[in-house]
Order: sequence, then C-alpha cells, then structure tokens
Amino acid sequence: MPLALLALAIGAFGIGTTEFVIMGLLPQVAGDFGVSIPTAGWLVTGYALGVLIGAPLMTALGTRVSRKRMLMLLMGLFIAGNLLSAVAPVFGVMIAGRLVASLAHGAFFGIGAVVAADLVAPAKKAGAIALMFTGLTVANVVGVPLGTWIGQAAGWRTTFFVVAALGVVGLAGIARLVPEIPRPEGVRLRHELAAFRNVQVLLAMGMTVLGFGGVFAAITYISPMMTEVAGFADSSVTWLLVLFGLGMVGGNLLGGKLADRALMPLLYVTLGSLALVLALFTVTAHNRFAAAVTITLIGALGFAAVPPLQKRVLDQAAGAPTLASAVNIGAFNLGNALAALIGGMVISAGFGWTAPNWVGAALAASALLLALVSGALERRGTAHPVADHRDRTATGAAPALHH
Repeated sequence: MPLALLALAIGAFGIGTTEFVIMGLLPQVAGDFGVSIPTAGWLVTGYALGVLIGAPLMTALGTRVSRKRMLMLLMGLFIAGNLLSAVAPVFGVMIAGRLVASLAHGAFFGIGAVVAADLVAPAKKAGAIALMFTGLTVANVVGVPLGTWIGQAAGWRTTFFVVAALGVVGLAGIARLVPEIPRPEGVRLRHELAAFRNVQVLLAMGMTVLGFGGVFAAITYISPMMTEVAGFADSSVTWLLVLFGLGMVGGNLLGGKLADRALMPLLYVTLGSLALVLALFTVTAHNRFAAAVTITLIGALGFAAVPPLQKRVLDQAAGAPTLASAVNIGAFNLGNALAALIGGMVISAGFGWTAPNWVGAALAASALLLALVSGALERRGTAHPVADHRDRTATGAAPALHH
C-alpha cells in the first residue's frame, strides 16, 4: 500500500481522537467552565452537527481546489479548532473551537476516501479506504484512552494541544506523501450534486444512517447498561470500550479486504448479523462475559460495513464522487445522533436500560432491507447511473472509479 495512505490514516487518527475524547473529559471541562455536565454535552452534540454541516459545505467550497490542497486546508482547520479549544477562556469559545474542528471532519474523510481509492488498483480500492479508516478505529482503542489519561494527569487543555500536534504531523505527511491527483476536467458543483439523483447513492446513504444508528443506539448507553444491568464497576467501562474499539479495528480491516471481492453479499451478512447480535444483546447484557463478547462483535460487525458502504457510494457516484463521499460521512454522524435520541426516548419511557438494543436491532434490520432493495434494483438493471453518456464525457468521469 502507498505511504500516502499512512498520512491519511494519521489525519484520521487525530480526527477520531478529538471527536470521541471529549466524552471522557466532560466532567473536567464542565468543572473548569462552571457549567453542568448536560450543558457540557453540547461539545459532543455541537461537533456532530458541525460534521453534518461541514461535510457538504467544505466539499462544495473545495470543488475548484485540488484534492491534496483541500486535504491540507482541512487539516489546517482541524489544527486551528483544537488550538482554539485548548486556549478557550470561556465555554462559548470552547464550543466555537469544537465547531471549527468539526467542519474539517466530514470533508476530510469524504475527500480522503476518494484519494485513497485513486492511489491503488481497482481491485484494492475498498482495502485502501479501510486502511485510511483504520486511523479512526485505532483512535478509539489508543487515542481516546490515552487522551483521557493525559487530560486527567495534566489537564484537559493539554489533551487538545496534543491532538493539535497530531494534526500537524498529519498535515506534514499529506504535504510530503500524497501525490497531486488532478480532478476530472470540467467537474463542477452541479456535477457533484447530480450524484444525489441516483437512487443507489441514496440507498447507500440510507444504509449508512440506519446501520450506524443500530450500532450507536446501543453503544451510546453502554455505561449505564453495563453498570446497572451487567453489574460491572464504573472503572470497567473504559476496558469495555477498548474491546468495542478492537472490534472496530478488526471489522474495518476485514470489511475492506472482503468488500473488494463481494461487496453486496458482505453488506447482507454484516447488517443481518448486526441486527441479530443487537437483539441478543438484550439477553447477553445480563452476563458480564457474554456482554463483553457482544460489545466486541457489535464493533466488528458495525465497522465491517464501513468500507463497503463508502465504496458503494464512490462506485455509484463515479463521475463526481467527492461530495457524495463526504455527505456519506455526515450520514454516519446523523445515524449516531438520531439513534442516541431514540435510545434515550425509550429509556425515558421506562422500557429499561437494554431497550436501546431493540432500537438498534430494528435500525440494522431496516438497513438490511435497504441493502436487499439496492441489490434487487441492480440485478434488474432499473437503477440508472446519475448521468448519461454525454454528461460523463463532459465531466471527464474518472475511469478508475468504474467497475
């Protein structure tokens, strides 16, 4: 694999760390600024909203810039946002720093996925995308626990300085290792927007929202579920999240390897298995060992779907994939936010701590249904490409993204 993929993975590691590490630092941040923990929770919610807005916005703004230069600009934005968070004198400035950093998130992964796919042979595209996303999954195993420990030992501001330094390493790596890949001639924002007229692109994004909604419906409430139902001590939750992260890493790499061979069958298996495992979690949550195994499986199955889903969007929006790829990253965050909201609603309604697992199972099953519809449409040949032959000729569609 090209060294440029390592630079992209380092950037992904930094972005993944800054997204999730705040959850372990909320009490410290809340105490420092004199706000309640629910108020400090806006640092999480605000980041997710920033990803949703920033993915299409930053990608659209970058349609006239080379992909390498845009990746460098996005890493610069990420560094600035984390430095602003690190020095924030008041809570409002801290939120602003989080928003600035989040604007880079969706566009970085979206454009990075396109670049990663362009760096390798057609038969290795999903594996290349998976390698870049490994940075995000490893962040949950290494970056988040380490960042939390640094914050507890040296203050939360130190964590954000360290994350900003990671951004500098990622920026230098991109500048040095990522080649200048020319954009297809004549591609403009209207061509990028045309991808959203393709029913297969929309179905893939629906799978992303529902599939990842299934994962995070359960994982968002893992702490109270494991302490109140399984009987784990509070201190054990960190290690359970590490198991979830290890599952993410393994599933992501395996999904990348298998997606290049049988993309749609892989989606059927992972989404169907995810729905089943989430449903079983309502039972296994009552046993410590079974719960730990289930959490690992949820991470593995959920992230085994990442490379095929992202590659599916790239393939179906082949003439102008950048915006669609970035919006699909926003779809992951939309799924997280919606699932957390619905999971919280069923808990508040009195259905118990394991009720979000049923929500997750229903969402994953819905994603499987969309995958089956997508596959059926493809077999029947009724799902037409976004543009006709004349449009593809005009936009200079990249043949490397066709299969």
